Amino acid sequence: MKLTARNTHRDIAYFFLGLIIAFSISGIFLNHRQSWHPRRYTYNSQEIQLKSLITTDSVNDQFITDFTKEFNIDDNLRRFAVNGNNLTISYVSNDVKIDLATGKGKIETYRITPLLGQMTQLHQDTSKWWIYYSDIFGVAMLVIACTGMFIERGKNSFWSRGWKLALVGLIFPLVFLFLLS
Repeated sequence: MKLTARNTHRDIAYFFLGLIIAFSISGIFLNHRQSWHPRRYTYNSQEIQLKSLITTDSVNDQFITDFTKEFNIDDNLRRFAVNGNNLTISYVSNDVKIDLATGKGKIETYRITPLLGQMTQLHQDTSKWWIYYSDIFGVAMLVIACTGMFIERGKNSFWSRGWKLALVGLIFPLVFLFLLS
């Protein structure tokens, strides 16, 4: 096989096709994570009532430990916060919201969304080997972009027409990056 821009572009794109699709789909869903959490879905929701009312001052590490045992939450604590009369406790797979004034609350248990949850994890994974693979993927995307510039010849070539589209394609995200954020 001859080493040409077309062959290089095609073969690298074929090799990374699965990752390109996974990043594209999960990236779209992650863009909308403020309105819907793509990695997990509510599996169970349980209404609760505290035995006694508590004050915001009494919410501390010991209270959270006792609460976790009392409601049989077998999960790792991430964080907790009191905002006014609302207590929020976040575990890895559970979220708890309690109104301190009434003692009423809700425990929501989450599960990973099949396939989509794993795909979105690719955007956040920090293992050493995944970082190396992601770096190789980033270089491959640069190669695909650069070789793509030299595939077409004539009136539709990069130097005749493509550079204008590439310039607009470069300016568009910069507008969002600098002017709209």
